[in-house]
Amino acid sequence: MNRETFDRKIAELAADIDSRPLDEGLAAYLNEHYGADSDWFDTVKSACEQAVGDGWMCDREAGGIRYGRVTKPRTSAGKFSVDVVSMADCKGPYHVHPEGEIDLVMPLEGDARFDGQGAGWTVYAPGSAHYPTVSGGAALVLYLLPEGRIEFTRPG
Repeated sequence: MNRETFDRKIAELAADIDSRPLDEGLAAYLNEHYGADSDWFDTVKSACEQAVGDGWMCDREAGGIRYGRVTKPRTSAGKFSVDVVSMADCKGPYHVHPEGEIDLVMPLEGDARFDGQGAGWTVYAPGSAHYPTVSGGAALVLYLLPEGRIEFTRPG
């Protein structure tokens, strides 16, 4: 899959959820319509694996975590930015989601879980914060941030 196809799949998703609140209802909707048993999930996961291999996704590294912003807000993903991280049995830096965060967990090996969530979607409400943690193996996590907003800080 090429970059244009990846962008088209993400644009389809972003247009569908643009006006929805970031809450448990959104997570349920995403898991029903774009979940781990869907063609959309399989296509996007394969695209991410290929893109990481090709070097244009997760092209930065810090503390054993590979990461990178692949789409800026107000481009192909509407109001969202799109970032992807590659993590294996580790904890990332604490951060706050001023506008919320929408995460797609794509396990690569083992029974990888992101903050306890296996393959599929989890949604963090505006103002939430966490140490992003992958346990039980390796995973790619694609996350959408409204307006690209994220604040790396210390726990309060």
